[in-house]
Amino acid sequence: MATALVIENDPTDDLRRLGEWLTEGGLELHVLRPHAGEELPADLAGYAALVVLGGEQQAYPLPDGTPGAPWFPALEGLLRKAVRYRVPTLGVCLGAQLLATAHAGLVERSPSGPEVGPGVVGKRDAADADPLFRYVPLIPDVLQWHSDEITELPRGATLLAASTRYPHQAFRLGDRAWGLQFHIECDTAMIADWARDSDLLAELGYDEELVVAACDRVMADVEEVWQPFAIRFAALALGELDDDTPRRSLPLLGH
Repeated sequence: MATALVIENDPTDDLRRLGEWLTEGGLELHVLRPHAGEELPADLAGYAALVVLGGEQQAYPLPDGTPGAPWFPALEGLLRKAVRYRVPTLGVCLGAQLLATAHAGLVERSPSGPEVGPGVVGKRDAADADPLFRYVPLIPDVLQWHSDEITELPRGATLLAASTRYPHQAFRLGDRAWGLQFHIECDTAMIADWARDSDLLAELGYDEELVVAACDRVMADVEEVWQPFAIRFAALALGELDDDTPRRSLPLLGH
């Protein structure tokens, strides 16, 4: 079986449902936890895909110039190699931000403020020709939990989804690397853990129980959209996905 390398940047943001979907799609998962001292490999030899998860760290340097986490320079190097060698790659939230910064994109504290809870994003026209996004609904349900955002995409990136306040919600680099600003991996228990004594919710004045309940109500809708997306990503990694550009046809008159 093909194996995906999964980078867990924060113990509070593990694979959860995304891991179940990728396994269902036929991938084995090798999870590395650099936050616990596990070292990243020098390259992606032997791996069919790379998945980079979220976390509370920031993708840009700290005020003293040091990286947001000690392993981020090595992780950005892996992300550059993944794009260069066309290894199917998926970055989620912080993972998407690191995919951007690794390729000279810009991530900053969001000028629009934090984005938390259930929401929707809108597909861009380019998504119709994307091997993963073409089957995503026009306005899919997502879960948000971030204070930073990608304010400038890397040069040559393809924007796939946007929202009114946060224009870079999903993008592709090359033909096999995707970044999602939103979360698709969460279950209700993960959201409840994030919400407990959350400084972010306190900053926004949000009630913890109401946020968890609102997220719980859309869990089935999120799964309906993003489970097939994850299955298609696994199929791409396994070399089983027909990613030719779809042909459009006009309906015949009278039918």
